Amino acid sequence: MKFQIHTKDTAPEASRATLEATAKKYGFVPNLYGVLAGSPAAVQAYAGINKALEQSALTPVEQQVVTLTVSAANSCTYCMGAHSTVAQMIRIPEQILVELRNQRDLSDAKLNALRLLVVSALHHRGWVPEEDLNQFTAAGYAEQHLLDVLTIVALKTLSNYTNHIAHTPLDPQFAPQAWKAKGATGG
Repeated sequence: MKFQIHTKDTAPEASRATLEATAKKYGFVPNLYGVLAGSPAAVQAYAGINKALEQSALTPVEQQVVTLTVSAANSCTYCMGAHSTVAQMIRIPEQILVELRNQRDLSDAKLNALRLLVVSALHHRGWVPEEDLNQFTAAGYAEQHLLDVLTIVALKTLSNYTNHIAHTPLDPQFAPQAWKAKGATGG
């Protein structure tokens, strides 16, 4: 199966408004959005969840911790490059970004508790052990934070899997933050 990276001109009519809004927001249409535009439901769902996350209890830095943790666990080179760029734009501490990209414990204890909760949720497929939930709440997180984490996990599952299947090429805007999965031998 060969996926097309749609533009505002080639996308299905029902996807075009989302691509136009995306171009206005980012200054260009990222390749992921171009691929997702092949399905109005997919591109609108992705954009809609991103919009909804503006109401998240998680800070922008915490959101990127979740995003990068999921994307690294799923070995999504596209999302790691894109979200490493976003993380720099929101001024995530460079050491935290390096630790996330290397899939290591974070030097910030609260952010590491968040990262460990994400890893547990992924590993246990949502059946997070009570001990892990207790560590998460002991770090200062609450129910809304957990629900926001799960929302980002759903969002990144959609994008990571789409990128794997479509072989989405990294946009030039994200190229300085290109990433290779541990143990990866090819593209």
